[in-house]
Amino acid sequence: MEKGPGRKDPDGAYGTPQKYDPSFKGPIHDRSCTDIICCILLVIAIVGYVVVGIVAWTHGDPRKVIYPTDSRGQFCGQLGTSNKDKPFLFYFNILKCASPLVLLEFQCPTKQICVNKCPDRYLTYLNARKESEDFNYYKQFCVPGFNNPQKSLPQVLTDGDCPSMITPSKPLAGRCLPAINIKNGVVMVGDNTTFEDGLGKRRNVTELVEGAKKANMVLEARQLAMKIFEDYTVSWHWIIIGLMIAMVFSFIFVVLLRFLAAIMIWVMIVLVILVLGYGIVHCSLEYVHLKGEAGSDVSLKDLGFQTDLRVYLHLKQTWLAFIIILCIMEVIIILLLIFLRKRILIAIALIKEASRAVGHIMTSLVFPLCTFFLVCLCIAYWASTAVFLSTSNEAVYKVFNERSECDYAGQTCIPETFNMTNITKQCSDARCLFAFYGGETAYHKYLIIFQIYNAFMFFWLANFVIALGQVTLAGAFASYYWAFKKPDDMPAFPLFSSFGRALRYHTGSLAFGSLILAIVQIIRVLLEYLDHRLKAAENKFAKFLLTCLKCCFWCLEKFIKFLNRNAYIMIAIYGTNFCTSAKNAFFLLMRNIIRVAVLDKVTDFLLFLGKLLVVGSVGILSFYFFTQRIDVVQDTAPTLNYYWVPILTVIVGSYLIAHGFFSVYAMCVDTLFLCFCEDLERNDGSPERPYYMSPELSEILLKGSLESSKSADSQG
Repeated sequence: MEKGPGRKDPDGAYGTPQKYDPSFKGPIHDRSCTDIICCILLVIAIVGYVVVGIVAWTHGDPRKVIYPTDSRGQFCGQLGTSNKDKPFLFYFNILKCASPLVLLEFQCPTKQICVNKCPDRYLTYLNARKESEDFNYYKQFCVPGFNNPQKSLPQVLTDGDCPSMITPSKPLAGRCLPAINIKNGVVMVGDNTTFEDGLGKRRNVTELVEGAKKANMVLEARQLAMKIFEDYTVSWHWIIIGLMIAMVFSFIFVVLLRFLAAIMIWVMIVLVILVLGYGIVHCSLEYVHLKGEAGSDVSLKDLGFQTDLRVYLHLKQTWLAFIIILCIMEVIIILLLIFLRKRILIAIALIKEASRAVGHIMTSLVFPLCTFFLVCLCIAYWASTAVFLSTSNEAVYKVFNERSECDYAGQTCIPETFNMTNITKQCSDARCLFAFYGGETAYHKYLIIFQIYNAFMFFWLANFVIALGQVTLAGAFASYYWAFKKPDDMPAFPLFSSFGRALRYHTGSLAFGSLILAIVQIIRVLLEYLDHRLKAAENKFAKFLLTCLKCCFWCLEKFIKFLNRNAYIMIAIYGTNFCTSAKNAFFLLMRNIIRVAVLDKVTDFLLFLGKLLVVGSVGILSFYFFTQRIDVVQDTAPTLNYYWVPILTVIVGSYLIAHGFFSVYAMCVDTLFLCFCEDLERNDGSPERPYYMSPELSEILLKGSLESSKSADSQG
């Protein structure tokens, strides 16, 4: 067979080109089931996944991550328990929370009880028992049922009935922490810089600060989370409106592509350049505005992490970073447009053809919503199972010793029988306190395995759902391309026909492709976990090796995604198994490597600019709205802690929405491109063997292919 234009395949290294077959009319209907073993494996794996979920939901208790837990392992503020009216956790001696043991056991080595309110005054036990009014107030911070003011302080502390003192505290993340304030640079609790610890010693307030920090290591993060949650509660409806605008904008853009592809592409390119240019100008004005302002010269490194991210917008370095990033993006896009200007004309022709295909199969624009819904189900099942697995541990109690050395410190114990053991005789001040949630049964020992399996099945099922969407769209668009008279020769419902073929015959092949990708992805997750654990290690060779492995598997994942995508197109057309389809797709692409490099990727770049335009436009609109810079709706915009919360949400959501719409075009372009390459191999454009591509497409693509071939020959 004579080689088509632009084809380079020395000595048939990449397989034999397709031959003319008068009976071939596009996606074949006489096909059989493929990769049945993988289909069976998927069903078995799903059954196992359901079993893991049931076991996790049976043993798990999400309350463990919601409510604070007292020394008996009971939840504070939990309805239906004795602590239902006691939502706050109170530490008997918060100074003990400054111990390194907190970092090891994730629990303060002091007694903790649930209370209905935090103390609002400073008081010691010795002083409280002198006045009945003070004692009645004080005993609410003692163990339930304690009412003996005549009991001596040493005996009270030994039995763990009451704290030696209470200090003014405020509830934070469900825990009573010292109400520390700073006056004239001096740390104070109330109006005091020192306090009596109830044992006859004067202490500095800074010791309370250390205890409070260790008592809640994620305090600032929780504060940030609370403020972010508040922002969502007052802005969620505006966020939805912003996402609806992004959806309408994306839909209008896609519809206009159907009729004005060339104009829309060039308008899109110009608008992207203008949007980036506006960003550069805006950031430059902000940078100039901050010149001379006090504190604006502080570097990001010196400032460190701040929960109020608005602080960073008052630094010149922040806006300088934005300027550099936007300038780099602007220069890259302009250079690509200069060097690829001829290829853009060819890519526009392919996008025009894709627009015609989408126009004849309008249901393809709605189909990604089904894929999105199924992926959301996978995410919801994975997340709920992960939470239940992580909270299915049992309460573990350990021996804590506050004042003296004890050989039993750190050992597990049973609270009910602890006072009858020899430990209390050898260590008089030892306590059996709740330490953490864990367990020593076979189920608890293999929890990490269940978590890994949960993550693996999430990747497998999510990839399977995405693969099902890709092969369905590929089959529908292939039906359009191989219809000689478009759209008369197309099937009545090409999308539903393709979906039915994929589920009936090729579930196993889709499971095979998604399984390979899931294995690579779970390996990447494990490498990230190892990298996190080795951050403090000094072995530079191990870090270097881990970095290389992470890079290699990242590249491998990208390659497998590219190969799978094209393999699914071949499965949709020919109905072959996954390995055969992947091999044929790879060889077909290699036989047309010049076109892949200069045409297919250019269309991907143009579609990416379309996403960038949607995201940039909606992002700028949301920025002006939530920062109350639009006079018409200035009073309507909600008051927020962090205006970047709804803005980032709208930007990320807009990208996902735009990606959903443009992914249809991307799949259509990839399918038409492979069909175009097949068409060139099967046919020669003569009356006996006419091309199936439209005349408009053949005029531009064949001309561009000949130019690419001449250019490659001259370089060779």
